[in-house]
Amino acid sequence: MLKTDPLGSGTIIRSNELRYIRDGAAEVATPICPEVGSRWVTLHVVRIPAGESWRPTQSAAEENVAVIFTGGGEITVGDSTSKAVQADTAYAPTGRELELTGGEQGMTAYVWRAPLLDGRTPPADPRLHSSLWNEETQLKGFAGTGQIPPSDKPATMNFVFWPGTGSCQMCLHCGIQQPGETFNVHLHTHSEEAFISLEGQGQMFLGDTWYDVEPGDILYAEPMILHGTRNPHTGPDAQRFVTCGGPIPWDPFLYDAAGVSTEVIG
Repeated sequence: MLKTDPLGSGTIIRSNELRYIRDGAAEVATPICPEVGSRWVTLHVVRIPAGESWRPTQSAAEENVAVIFTGGGEITVGDSTSKAVQADTAYAPTGRELELTGGEQGMTAYVWRAPLLDGRTPPADPRLHSSLWNEETQLKGFAGTGQIPPSDKPATMNFVFWPGTGSCQMCLHCGIQQPGETFNVHLHTHSEEAFISLEGQGQMFLGDTWYDVEPGDILYAEPMILHGTRNPHTGPDAQRFVTCGGPIPWDPFLYDAAGVSTEVIG
């Protein structure tokens, strides 16, 4: 059964609030989808037993992005299969089917889906497999969009899937908030965003409030809704706080801030 409360302009969804239903051998929760208020994005949380596989049912041209949350196994995109562990990722463009297979410990994955919008052309040769820890293209020193005074300790964001890897619409970013760091509060004028807490203890900003979050918790924000992340913990025992997700469709502002081109490669 899906969550029936409307998402409104945005919400924080706790991992212990997720409601799972059986989908073949897997269990699937769908906290974000157009049926409950999002514009484009659907977000599944999928629990797959060892040796079993799951595929999203595609009813229209769409793109998919997947992140391994716990466990591991294999990720297949079209005819390309890769071994996968926690924090490994996949991008499935229109026309290439996504399949997740649980390893010895099974797998829990977060899967983002969105229909291909008018004017978007499926890429010919995009990157299909990566990791949240891929540091080849990063956004550093981000000051936000000016509505909230920025922190003087900005966090770093890895661009995992983005136009520079061949993504024509969806993206996947990974925020690495070291102790005391903030990915400064911002908004997207034409994109909605769904992202998750992957690792560590931290906070998410939504609207006008900072919320404590745990691994697996989800933030959803409509266009023009302020959001951000921070790691308020400091001291010798403080650990990093990791988040991942991204605006749909991707927001050129973030790539302009990083000084990289928004031309779709691939």
